[in-house]
Amino acid sequence: MEEYSRAPCPIRILEDMGGAFALGLIGGGIFQSFKGFRNAPVGFDRRLKSAYFTMKTRAPPYGGSFAVWGGVFASVDCSLVAIRKKEDPLNNIASGAITGGILSARGGVAAIAGSAIFGGLLLALIEGFNIAFWYIQAEEFKPQVILETKLDDDKKGNEKMIDDKSDQNYQNNSGQNFNETNFSSG
Repeated sequence: MEEYSRAPCPIRILEDMGGAFALGLIGGGIFQSFKGFRNAPVGFDRRLKSAYFTMKTRAPPYGGSFAVWGGVFASVDCSLVAIRKKEDPLNNIASGAITGGILSARGGVAAIAGSAIFGGLLLALIEGFNIAFWYIQAEEFKPQVILETKLDDDKKGNEKMIDDKSDQNYQNNSGQNFNETNFSSG
């Protein structure tokens, strides 16, 4: 999986902060440009200018907020990896919960609990979808099994399991030998 090919922790924190900043800046820019376009006075030129101005002034704070979230998340994740000595989805789920709690600490105990639960559930959903995606992706690369039916003189079908990767020679119903490298019919 990708987690094992990631950079070491001090660099990972900076990478995650940069990626989160870019995500927040682009996403916030798109969102704010639509908002500025919609709330502008009548006239297409005014709407475009309002969209640009709103995007220019309000998108960077979104990027900063995302960068703070990404930095705290990566710091907590690296701390949990150092404490637990393993890197698994449980670290990410706990990091999401702890990050949610830390970032809402000014709101009191109720806000900390609510944000921690929400952050943990959100990361649990993300990790669940990630695991499901990897499981579905891995199904494509499993060895295939071919069922071959041989008919006797009595017309009874005997099914025999044949592994697709074996290099043994088999006979088809007409008595011709074939294997996976020779598919000629002659």
